[in-house]
Amino acid sequence: MDRLTSMAVFVKAVDLGSFAAAASALELSGPMVGKHIRFLEERLGVRLINRTTRRQSLSDFGRAYYERCRVILAEAEASDALAADQLSEPRGKLRVTMPVHFGRRCVMPVLLQLARQYPALELDLSFNDRLTDLAEDGYDLAIRTGTLADRAGLIARRVARQPMIVCASPAYLETHGRPKTVEELAQHKAVVYRRSGPVPPWLFPQQGQTPFEVLPLNRFRLDDLDAIADAATSEAGLAWLPYWLVRERIETGALIRLLPDQAPFLYDCHAVWLQTRHLPLKVRVAVDVLATELPRFMI
Repeated sequence: MDRLTSMAVFVKAVDLGSFAAAASALELSGPMVGKHIRFLEERLGVRLINRTTRRQSLSDFGRAYYERCRVILAEAEASDALAADQLSEPRGKLRVTMPVHFGRRCVMPVLLQLARQYPALELDLSFNDRLTDLAEDGYDLAIRTGTLADRAGLIARRVARQPMIVCASPAYLETHGRPKTVEELAQHKAVVYRRSGPVPPWLFPQQGQTPFEVLPLNRFRLDDLDAIADAATSEAGLAWLPYWLVRERIETGALIRLLPDQAPFLYDCHAVWLQTRHLPLKVRVAVDVLATELPRFMI
């Protein structure tokens, strides 16, 4: 007899409390259920269920074997589901939460292309800069930028690295001069990002050392990256922004990239999902395509 099938019959008989109930649930005859249990007992050389004319109960070994069978059967089902995924395509609703600007400019085009490739896939996208609870809010995937805090039950994969550059308008530089070194940035006016707490410093990599930190003079503190780019274009001061956000402004001359010989700080972007025994195909495919496609938006 097939051992996995006999294990499944054994587990069902324990769960339902009787051979008769297991036989009904599995559409087997009562004697066939007993045959499966005896097959396991003879193979193991140990009694699993103590049976009398009135009741049945698990032996001590049977209780331990029952728990192990449940694990084995769950693993087998997960393996079968994985194989089924390989033969199918992503389908159903994919709920993703992401930062507003990075999501709209970079993530959404990739996911829309994925949806065009798989017509059975639905997208439910949320653009929000606050950190969401995936389990509580029902999201399949979160896109997060910056350093991730350690959180139990979450899996993260880096899908992109955003080069951070310093830029300013030609008019600002004509009036205030052009900084030649990272250290000189601290003497210039700047438009900085702040959502809550203290203003985060601008970071610049150093070979074999922690990043060099600069906190320029700042009259203007905004919590929107596009607004910072607008303010910098309007001569309000220097700005430290992702290159993808200001690429077009630099190409048209509305903003000028400063310190071009200085290696940019690379701001990580991660895809985050709930830890699970079997990752749904729609999530796995989305993460893979984001890791493949997002880097081209960064250059």
